[in-house]
Amino acid sequence: MNPIVKNVIAVVCGFAAGSVVNIALVNVGPFVIPLPEGADVSTMDGLKASMPLFKPANFLFPFLGHALGTFVGAFVAAKLAASHAMKLALGIGAFFLLGGIAAINMLGGPAWFNAADLLLAYIPMGYFGGMLGRSRPDSGTAAEDAPGDSPTAAAGSS
Repeated sequence: MNPIVKNVIAVVCGFAAGSVVNIALVNVGPFVIPLPEGADVSTMDGLKASMPLFKPANFLFPFLGHALGTFVGAFVAAKLAASHAMKLALGIGAFFLLGGIAAINMLGGPAWFNAADLLLAYIPMGYFGGMLGRSRPDSGTAAEDAPGDSPTAAAGSS
């Protein structure tokens, strides 16, 4: 398969996987940590109006959704990439970061959460996902490590 096409597919799959994880964790959060009395999160306006009612614990699952969603998306993109795995993983992190910035602009929220979310959930998780998703061993690519193809094997056979 053409490496460019494979990389585009890797990014699309990474974005989709990360989005599923993000949405799942954000939606599961209120079942694990109940919403405060009077909080309405059924609409964006209701969520924005409910922000002052939230306790720090109510921000745990949104943070986990953003961080783990970015991590999974970056991991998938790096794992499926034909080349430039880390660049694609960091691209997923940057794309999710843009989503985080947009969400803060729409919803607001406490400064401590916004700072932690923007600084810790996106680019660092994109980096970690990329590191774990890269399929290359430390010594080089799998093709370089094939028996008989290394420079030392060629030197020893002459």
